[in-house]
Amino acid sequence: MRNVPGVRKTKSCYAMMWMPGNNAGPLVRKLAKEHPGKVGWLVGPSAMTKTRLRPEIPYALDNDAFTAFRNVEKWSYGKWRDLMEWAKRSKINPLWLLVPDVVMNMEATIDNWNRYFPEVIEFGWPLAFAVQDGMTPKDVPSNADVIFVGGSTFWKWNTMPMWAKEFPRVHVGRVNEIRRLWQCEDAGVESVDGQGWFRDGQHGRRIPQLLQWLKGERPEETPTML
Repeated sequence: MRNVPGVRKTKSCYAMMWMPGNNAGPLVRKLAKEHPGKVGWLVGPSAMTKTRLRPEIPYALDNDAFTAFRNVEKWSYGKWRDLMEWAKRSKINPLWLLVPDVVMNMEATIDNWNRYFPEVIEFGWPLAFAVQDGMTPKDVPSNADVIFVGGSTFWKWNTMPMWAKEFPRVHVGRVNEIRRLWQCEDAGVESVDGQGWFRDGQHGRRIPQLLQWLKGERPEETPTML
């Protein structure tokens, strides 16, 4: 993995960060203020019109490949490129940028990395590589800075501990259950994202669970990982 100035290299020097996807609402901003370093944003192209980057809230750049996959839409290179230029103009550097991937497609994701890496390296940001079904650590490009654990749900959770063990910086996508938050925390994951925490509203049943996790209060019924 590349030696990028300022990148944290050991699991012991950070707490896991929760990044709701494309949510910059009042509750998220409040939580980010109350729990510095444990709340951030995962900002994709679709969020540019509704999110204002703030120096006090860490963020990472998504590519919306999963959104396009879920909605059976064509992925937009133009919108992704606009996102990077938008972030550059803000003068607030992201924690990392997710290079375009192809959901559950190992070969196409590797091809995309080779295609887009020369283009995005110019920004000087840490670059995330999305691992997909069938990949092993030997498939990760040597010039990747962050491992983004994507792929199918079954494959992701069965391989997540391995990625966390093998690489110093790991992000896990689509983490929407409290037990999964604790599993990632216990494995030494750096950050996670998940939009599901707000599916039943900002005062729904999942928010108290999230608040417990942010305070480090583990429910008795939540088993320790591994």
